[in-house]
Amino acid sequence: MILRVLALLLAAGMAAPAWSESETAGAENTAAGTGESGKPEETGEEEDVARLEGVTVRSRAASLYRVDDSSLGTRTDTPLELVPQSIQVIPRELIEDQAARQITDLYRSISGVSGFSYSGVTFRGFRQDEILYDGVRGDPFNGFSIPQLFNIDSVQVLKGPAGALYGSGAPGGIINYVTKKPTAYEMRKVEIGVGNFDYNSLSAEFSGPLDNGTRYRIGAYFDEENPFRFNTHTENRIFDVGLAKDFGNDTTLLFQYTEIGQHLGGARLRGVPANDAGEFLTTIRWNHNEPTDFQDLSARVAQARLDHRFSANFRSDVTVRWYENTELQNYHEPRGLMDTDGDGVFDYTMREFRDQRRHNDALNVTINNVYEFRTGTLEHMLLFGGDAFTQDGIQYSRRARQVEAGGVVPGLDLVDPVYGLTAGAVYDLAETTPYEYRESRTVRNGLYLQDQLRISARWNLLAGVRWDRFEDEDRVSGESFSDSGTSWRIGSTYEVIDGVRAYATYGTGFEPQGIGDQVAEVGGPFEPETSELMEIGAKTSLLDDRIGLNVAVYRIARENILQPDPRGDVGGDGEDDLVSLGRVESNGFEIDVLADLTELWALNVAYGYNDTRITEATGSMSNAVGDRFANAPRHQLGLWTRYDIPSLQSAIAFGGSYVDDRVSIDGQAVQAYTVFDASWQTRIDDWLWQVNVKNLLDEEYAASGFIERSGHFPGEPRRVYLSATYEF
Repeated sequence: MILRVLALLLAAGMAAPAWSESETAGAENTAAGTGESGKPEETGEEEDVARLEGVTVRSRAASLYRVDDSSLGTRTDTPLELVPQSIQVIPRELIEDQAARQITDLYRSISGVSGFSYSGVTFRGFRQDEILYDGVRGDPFNGFSIPQLFNIDSVQVLKGPAGALYGSGAPGGIINYVTKKPTAYEMRKVEIGVGNFDYNSLSAEFSGPLDNGTRYRIGAYFDEENPFRFNTHTENRIFDVGLAKDFGNDTTLLFQYTEIGQHLGGARLRGVPANDAGEFLTTIRWNHNEPTDFQDLSARVAQARLDHRFSANFRSDVTVRWYENTELQNYHEPRGLMDTDGDGVFDYTMREFRDQRRHNDALNVTINNVYEFRTGTLEHMLLFGGDAFTQDGIQYSRRARQVEAGGVVPGLDLVDPVYGLTAGAVYDLAETTPYEYRESRTVRNGLYLQDQLRISARWNLLAGVRWDRFEDEDRVSGESFSDSGTSWRIGSTYEVIDGVRAYATYGTGFEPQGIGDQVAEVGGPFEPETSELMEIGAKTSLLDDRIGLNVAVYRIARENILQPDPRGDVGGDGEDDLVSLGRVESNGFEIDVLADLTELWALNVAYGYNDTRITEATGSMSNAVGDRFANAPRHQLGLWTRYDIPSLQSAIAFGGSYVDDRVSIDGQAVQAYTVFDASWQTRIDDWLWQVNVKNLLDEEYAASGFIERSGHFPGEPRRVYLSATYEF
């Protein structure tokens, strides 16, 4: 099906006018110069001419990766240097140079972020998976699927609690995906990719202007591979369309629609068992799943945005985002390790079989209003708005127990596994085990107010407050819990000397407790977790803008964390109680560098130090071991450097990533690792050829830890990708 769609797109593209032969690599990525709706923003004369001619003009190599403004930190288009909080933006150029297919490929470029499990990350010491799309809630990959990057133009990261803007969320920060929009210039390309582990991909993208102020985008993507773990097979399919219409100079309406399909054979994947020193007990190819196990995701997303300028100083935008997804899972879950030969080393895992069906349907409506005015010598940019998010979820689940617990599911040898002797169909669950049914509704509503003040040419102030109401409902038991909360933020930037702008900020956030922890049997209801951020830093532009250096020092305090009550079952109802007394502090600093070593040589470095400690607890705490948090490295360093060779129309690049030692959820060591990557690209006529080698030295390592019975998540061995992109 996807190949037929691509063939139709290619035929449609060839029927349209071709670009001139003067185009260069990266011309399709000038979308960075368009607004949220895809409408062109005001640019310098030289940049306008370059775009009209379809030529990317590069004054320096680093211009490929430089982003000067973002709406993530303020909900308004604001220069990054004026936001008193740490923000990183990964542009499409860097995504393509690193051949990043999903967010896990980009962690090296984000200081303070490393992998935890699946799409979840450790963010400034805390586990979380907070994701926005175009600044609003509605993640179609929610669950155990990892977001893909084909239709993503940039990845934006806001560090620390973001309650004053976006409401409830984990305290580490938020990741925002900016989707590709219809462009005001012609862009047409087809890309073919191959690689080891039977990897192949095919994609096509067409975008540009139509008549009467209308712009379009059509994109389709397909990939498949047989990854390094036994029994695994992966397929991804994405179909993406967009249409934007300008009504005069003041109004733009944008529609987008995306269909997503993902098949993961031999999944859901857990880790590979390891000993307490962090050494794998078997090959990293080992898999607890049978060849018949799978995880399938299908999703549909529709989004509309209306931008309107009422006057020179008052504008509004409304975004409506809807999605539904269905996730089907059949998999064998590790239930415990055994030493069958008495040599003191685990060599066997018990397994149970799980059959799960999940369906989610969500709607988000966000309204922003921006009013600019003056009071005396002060210039104000006032933001006031609100958002409403509702998600309905349904889950069916059933399981077959392991043989060792009186069930029918056999275990698996770690060293010499024999697959194919059993499968989900053998257990005949349809006849023996009814589904457990769950149905829930999540509601998040908020109102926010923010003022950005320009006090002088060097001094800016930002202050914001948000009120939220949330409600979680278990529609099977009829139990529900609702509450409200207020978050706020105040910060300031001051240009100490030309090119050096210091900043300081204080902000708060909150995260509701899970609905299962709110019932009276465990001592509920409980107040939400709360968090506060204190951060100071500097954003600098040195040596005639050849070096961008950002430094941040922060402390995040997180309170009201649930943990087991040491008194056990206080109410005598058969359920152990919980208490909300935990406090954790995360202290650290980050350094981010984007530099032009020469006119053609760019360097991107991201370093983060973090020390997350439990400062108040009565018992065990989720994701914590002693006073450390799981998968929270103290040191993390990532770099990427690129050198352009204009005489050969080529570029070479090299990258590295170091993650310090960690502990798993069960306290096992997760060893430090260092991996290196390299790439080469060259342009021949209208074709861009690119080779990427990831994990250049074929290092065996654990990307993160989990619990002992399911093991550590192994990093990928050496991967080699070759792509050819044709632009016309």
